[in-house]
Amino acid sequence: MPAYPHEGETARIMALAPVIPVLTVASVEDGLAQAKALVAGGLYAIEVTLRTPSALAAIQAIAKNVPDAVVGAGTIVSAEQINQAVAAGAKFLVSPGAPPSLAKAAAQAPVPFLPGCATASEAMALMELGFRALKLFPAEAVGGAKLLASLAAPLPDLRFCPTGGIDLEKAPEYLRLPNVPCVGGSWMLQKAALAAGDYLAVEALSRDAAGLKRAAA
Repeated sequence: MPAYPHEGETARIMALAPVIPVLTVASVEDGLAQAKALVAGGLYAIEVTLRTPSALAAIQAIAKNVPDAVVGAGTIVSAEQINQAVAAGAKFLVSPGAPPSLAKAAAQAPVPFLPGCATASEAMALMELGFRALKLFPAEAVGGAKLLASLAAPLPDLRFCPTGGIDLEKAPEYLRLPNVPCVGGSWMLQKAALAAGDYLAVEALSRDAAGLKRAAA
């Protein structure tokens, strides 16, 4: 199997904190405020989803103005978005899934890429391209912690960042698994707090998330 050149970098990003927060930004200013609150709370790897018109500009602003943040781009669904996100300053990329064309482009991306999978077959296909770190999505819907526990023995070289339906209450079950160095989630970014501009609440919830214990790092 080919070696994935960014494996070490991916592992370091996943080890920064037990949670990678997933941001959907309303504006550049909102993205900056969210990122600053998350970093203040101890969450340093930040995934900005490419779901809104402001996403790429927010990534660029975070990369320039929040030095302790390691900002990434999520919801990568096409090879074209890889170049756009990297040009904006994204330090890592995340996809919800990985069809063959996207998976091949991901393996050649200039920054670490966390490709999404939902089954053992999809995980094995990504292993063939050299990936050892994957995103499980949508985690709760496809089997959650039980699925990941069952994959540990047949696929011992893989590490996962499960995302989708995970909150502060569910996260510890995942983080107890040796093949889960971190989880992804947005529970610290409550809609009511963001609508009210209450970024201190975001910081407090981020601090709780950063304090979660994990078996793998």
